[in-house]
Amino acid sequence: MVESARAVLKRVVTSGVDPGDAEKALELADSYPDFIFVSLGLHPIHVVELSDHAITDYEDYISENRMRIVGIGEIGLDYYWIRDPLKIKRTKEVFKELLELARELGLVVVLHLRGEGAIEDGLKFVTDADIRKAIFHCFTGKPQLAMEICEEGYHISLPASIVRSKTMKKVAKKIPLSALHGETDAPYLSPDEDKRNVPQHVKVVYEEIARQKKSDLSTVEDAIDANFERMFGVRL
Repeated sequence: MVESARAVLKRVVTSGVDPGDAEKALELADSYPDFIFVSLGLHPIHVVELSDHAITDYEDYISENRMRIVGIGEIGLDYYWIRDPLKIKRTKEVFKELLELARELGLVVVLHLRGEGAIEDGLKFVTDADIRKAIFHCFTGKPQLAMEICEEGYHISLPASIVRSKTMKKVAKKIPLSALHGETDAPYLSPDEDKRNVPQHVKVVYEEIARQKKSDLSTVEDAIDANFERMFGVRL
């Protein structure tokens, strides 16, 4: 799969979203230097599975591997899977800790914000933490909310499932190209919901953005490349 992706893409960022996943992500990046890059974080659904001590150890692990990563993520809030008020409270506390870690390390944050009100809450957390660089991953909110995010200087990432979403298409049309990214979230959110997603399907996102912007594909690709370099500090 990696070689197929390399035939289409210049660079890939993969996320380690819990301690075991983080080790695998770093090993994969070591196997494909200058192609696969890593962000390390703690997905909110894993926050509730770990003890405070385990989370502290993992935060130390992220700090120790600062030079091997390009971002902190996925981190955030999930009101879709997590409904218990006490568990939500804990995910918010850990989210704040991870935002502080990202600020200390000078890294972009990749945000997972799912469920009613999660994007709005996440935006407030990020601005309150004085985070300078953030990407709202797999953005599913309305265009007006996307504009509010962009006005704060943050970026929006749209997945390959954009081809099946009128709202995502409206977001792609409304917000500046200078604030957009493309992603797949593979193996999820495939352009064909009956098939497994793959990284090279990010081309579908670029093509849809070009259609919504009434622009040519090369202009969109160049702009998103520049956004990627600016956010992750990786040269293409």
